[in-house]
Amino acid sequence: MKTPSLRFPFLLRSSLLVLGLVVFSGLHFGPGLTWDGLAVASLFAAEPPAGSSSEPGPGHESPVSLVLVSLVVILLSAKLGGALMERFRQPAVLGELIFGVILGNLSLLGFHGLDYLKSNEAIMILAEIGVIFLLFEVGLESNIKEMLEVGLSSFLVALVGVILPMLFGWGVGAWFLPQAGTLVHVFIGATLCATSVGITARVLKDLGKTSAKESRIILGAAVIDDVMGLVILAAVAGIIKAADRGAAGISVLSIGFIILKAVAFLVIALWIGSRLSPRMFSLASKLNVHGMLLATSLSFCFLLSYLANRIELAPIVGAFAAGLILDPVHYRDFRERGEHSVEDSLRPISSFLVPVFFVLMGVRVDLRTFADSSILGFALILTVVAILGKQACALAVIEKGLDRLSVGIGMIPRGEVGLIFASIGASLMLQGSPVISSSTYSAVVIMVILTTLVTPPLLKISLARGDRRRRLRDQSKRMAVQ
Repeated sequence: MKTPSLRFPFLLRSSLLVLGLVVFSGLHFGPGLTWDGLAVASLFAAEPPAGSSSEPGPGHESPVSLVLVSLVVILLSAKLGGALMERFRQPAVLGELIFGVILGNLSLLGFHGLDYLKSNEAIMILAEIGVIFLLFEVGLESNIKEMLEVGLSSFLVALVGVILPMLFGWGVGAWFLPQAGTLVHVFIGATLCATSVGITARVLKDLGKTSAKESRIILGAAVIDDVMGLVILAAVAGIIKAADRGAAGISVLSIGFIILKAVAFLVIALWIGSRLSPRMFSLASKLNVHGMLLATSLSFCFLLSYLANRIELAPIVGAFAAGLILDPVHYRDFRERGEHSVEDSLRPISSFLVPVFFVLMGVRVDLRTFADSSILGFALILTVVAILGKQACALAVIEKGLDRLSVGIGMIPRGEVGLIFASIGASLMLQGSPVISSSTYSAVVIMVILTTLVTPPLLKISLARGDRRRRLRDQSKRMAVQ
């Protein structure tokens, strides 16, 4: 059997070979799939070129072919980047994001063959479905009962860890982007709110610290501030949509209604869903069809995502709520007859769709924006306040003798949540312009990368330091007793 150290170079060579073949073949696909922007754009034109047939034929490739070759490039890049980062004990998502940045900026080297990825609607739809799967999984891994039992410290850490970073981000946005409106500054602050549960949990698991008291506070707070962050996202996005519809000013009553709508959706969805879900799965289990558990779970997720979107909330709010509602006890009948759990059934699909989202988020980063030193400064200051805001939340830990520094560091990574906020901001329009401009989006992505990079080494050092201090304190107590 090949050792991991021998397998990786083989994987690297194989992936680069396939990518090379894709690029080579793309250069020779003919008029339908040439890699220049005009030919690619013509695939999605409303009217076919004059004199051409509407039916695919020799020399006329189907638009599906472009999506297929795009997925080859995206998936291979995602897995190659993920494997590379994991070799350095970094989250795979970081490699997916960085490789996306590389793909999106190959034009700086004179290669424009992948520029269409930034605007291809089919790929964008796949990415949006991928982020719905991602939030559904995050919800499945969370537990309402455990959230209520984490204690006051986790709640206070989450509360402070949402409010302070948002205020800091708001202030930095107002400082660097004075020409932008207040709502833009507020949305920039909102991108700093939530902690990435997945990245923090992965780091703590690798360090063997998941059972430590500090770790339980971190994970509990991360889940709670995800919920708070989604409510803030829904509220701010709703206010921006209302402002864009032409109201000269938005009353406090209107703002309160939007916030109430977001909270009410989560509460009502959880209350009704927790009662409806067991009956729904019990009924579905009577249909002895393979894959019925997965089909029912996805239908439930998509339904809540649709309902969230119908009341002008982000679909991810509904997906997260669906994940929170579903509990293994609801589909016990399926498990008893040998079906995999929902999480296990989802894994192959999410491993395909979620990387599409992360790579596409990287592709949208325009490195040329950093030629402006003010944008680079904005990205760095945004990263600093993102770190300081989460460090400050550690002061909310009320138990004595705990390692507050480690709690603060564990709350730093923004990961997928910050990217989701940024992507939604880039799609929201205010007075004809996107709320998150290209340069601001690039700055937010740099913040996400840096906060994700610094967390694993800092948390490892901090936890080791805390263990040493705890041992010294125990030794001092024993010596005092003797």
